[in-house]
Amino acid sequence: MIELPMFPLGSVLVPRQVLALHVFESRYRRLVGDCLEQNRPFGVVLIERGSEVGGGETRSDIGTEATLTEAHPTPDGRWAVIAVGVRRLRVVQWLDDAPYPLARVEPWPDLPPGPQIAAGVGEARKRFEDLVGLLVSRGLADDPGDITFDDDPVAAAEQLVAVSPLGQWDRQQLLACVGPDERMARLADMLDEQHELLAARFPPPE
Repeated sequence: MIELPMFPLGSVLVPRQVLALHVFESRYRRLVGDCLEQNRPFGVVLIERGSEVGGGETRSDIGTEATLTEAHPTPDGRWAVIAVGVRRLRVVQWLDDAPYPLARVEPWPDLPPGPQIAAGVGEARKRFEDLVGLLVSRGLADDPGDITFDDDPVAAAEQLVAVSPLGQWDRQQLLACVGPDERMARLADMLDEQHELLAARFPPPE
């Protein structure tokens, strides 16, 4: 168990996902400065209820450890930063927000993938492509072009969660799955549901 600075956000970060942040609130400017000075990671969790600004929000206990890869200060003291998700974490205890949110956390690794993980990723990827095709054909989204997925099915599973057109609560549920096999099965179901709802709501033009 370790103590980490925490950055509650209105969006979910998954391992391997790149996160761009514009940091303007004073406590989080301090967090970025400390992480840079101490070469330290931080945790990202979803705000389940409340606002990113001002505190007092309700935070998820399942999140992702992140490391800073770029940090650019502005003349007025803000930061433009790029971070990347590294691994899942579970919050064991929230500490006082002094000078910024802190928590005692532990790594929460996935269960190992089963022998069918590649097939599960392939099925989820097909549902993803079908949904994106529907969104583009109905003018609801721009064509994302070719998305290159990792040859490693576990990495590809994490990429699919990051890029799929889902709400943040759905993404949080996927992050909290016990492992990649369950995650891909649930993702395929979510994408199917989205496709069915949108196809009914936006029929093809005559």
